[in-house]
Amino acid sequence: MNASPEHQRILLDIADLDRRIAQADRARTHPSQAARIGELVAIRQEQLRELTSLTGTRDDVRAELSRVESDVALVEQRRARDAQRLAEATNPKEAQALEHELASLARRQSDLEDAELDLMARVEEAEAAVAAQQALLDITTAEGTTLTAQGKADVAAAAELGVQLARDRAALSETVPAALLAEYTRRSANSAGAALLTRGTCGGCNIMLPGTDLNEIRRAPEDAVVSCPECGAILVRTEESGL
Repeated sequence: MNASPEHQRILLDIADLDRRIAQADRARTHPSQAARIGELVAIRQEQLRELTSLTGTRDDVRAELSRVESDVALVEQRRARDAQRLAEATNPKEAQALEHELASLARRQSDLEDAELDLMARVEEAEAAVAAQQALLDITTAEGTTLTAQGKADVAAAAELGVQLARDRAALSETVPAALLAEYTRRSANSAGAALLTRGTCGGCNIMLPGTDLNEIRRAPEDAVVSCPECGAILVRTEESGL
């Protein structure tokens, strides 16, 4: 195949646009934040499970404290009632029974109040644990929200850039003969499509060509479409080619 050197050089611009289009497409479909967002989703799920567990523990202790507080109130009511009855009692046996019950209630109230103090301390610890876990969850959620917003913005920007690059490529492709563009397209399926030959090195695969291959390229007409023997890309020759 033959094509003017000018048209061959345009292939380099098309190849660069194709590279940038591919980069934009990767940025659109695989934003840089995706991996970390995935990690945060897993972290947040684990933090939620832990928060649920801690909240359940706190609620259980609160319920137990409420029950003990209710028992204390009942004992206090019974003590007040028995004290009133004792003050009004005229029967010695009844008075003795009331005194015995009051002593028993006093011990019961003391035990309940000790349990109440212990449960209050446990509730405080449980609430602190829930608050600390919630703080961790809030930090994870905030990071995820920020990264998600950044990711959406980057995806939108990459999509917009891809559209612009595609327009530029379409305009540039119209300046290249159809046969040459088709040849470039065929080769680009397995290589850079077109690459600059610089000082005997292919810009597509970065491999220095053997002397025999370079001699063949030197002998080729200026408008001959030559290719890299390694990667198959069209080699565009310029004054930088070292020929």
